[in-house]
Amino acid sequence: MSPLKITARDAETGPVLELAGELDYANVAELHTALDGLALRPGQCLVLDMSGLEFCDSSGITALIAARSNAQAVEADVALAAVPPNILRVLRMVGLDQMFTIRPDVESSTRP
Repeated sequence: MSPLKITARDAETGPVLELAGELDYANVAELHTALDGLALRPGQCLVLDMSGLEFCDSSGITALIAARSNAQAVEADVALAAVPPNILRVLRMVGLDQMFTIRPDVESSTRP
């Protein structure tokens, strides 16, 4: 089991959270805390850099959906960047690839 590591930074388009490790029931509260600490403004895009994510269970998927809902409430967006193939497969199976903007890398997500 790899602990979840979250690194926050700002980009021109909005905040970027780099996720590394495992996003599961045992540590999903860390993501909720990081998301609660963000001040998204209308028109911004929260980028979740998933390049270092090794695993995501249903509680992690629920957190992603909550992040999207919270962003939409303030007229902002969420983009998932550099999603590993194993996690992308799950997102596609449950139809979340239709809900989220999915980018191949962080750079394409943080350009205005």
